[in-house]
Amino acid sequence: MEFEEMQKVWMADKQEAVYVINEKALHNRVISKKNKTQFITNVSELLLIIANVCAAGFILGVSLLNSNTNVFLYITAAWMLITSVYVLAHRMRRLNEQPKFDRSIREDLQHAIDTATYQVRLSKIMRLNILPIGVLSILGIWKGDKSLWLAIGMLVFFVLVYYASGWEHGIYKNKKRELELLQNKLEKE
Repeated sequence: MEFEEMQKVWMADKQEAVYVINEKALHNRVISKKNKTQFITNVSELLLIIANVCAAGFILGVSLLNSNTNVFLYITAAWMLITSVYVLAHRMRRLNEQPKFDRSIREDLQHAIDTATYQVRLSKIMRLNILPIGVLSILGIWKGDKSLWLAIGMLVFFVLVYYASGWEHGIYKNKKRELELLQNKLEKE
């Protein structure tokens, strides 16, 4: 809570200063966190859907134009299409089954926590999704009689992507933890 959002109140009975929280400022802050969480989740879902569909289309296009048929590339494209359908289905379910929240501080905060929980799960699943895509891509290069250095380069790339996704996943977990701490503080008050 920002210092400017607190008010100093003088208690005449005890002759001491008491600090109270500005509820309007707190509610605005909760709404801001909720909106930011929803925005990040929406962007993540849409990027995952678009990126997987485009990558699958590119892989299929290259594979069909190439006279050398490589089953691993077709499996990779199919896996990416399945991933995009999975994310789309969960996005639709999340939006359709979203409970109707009151406009209270607690309900807005609970909505933000629910969205953050979904984002953390999605991030974890997509981080694990790097493994099959990486394995299938490397097998596709190996089966296509490409250079060993290209396969090693792709392996290094996927390892870096896996670690970067762990960093991103940690950010989402920290944001969720912040919301839960705020909720705990409100429940204690």
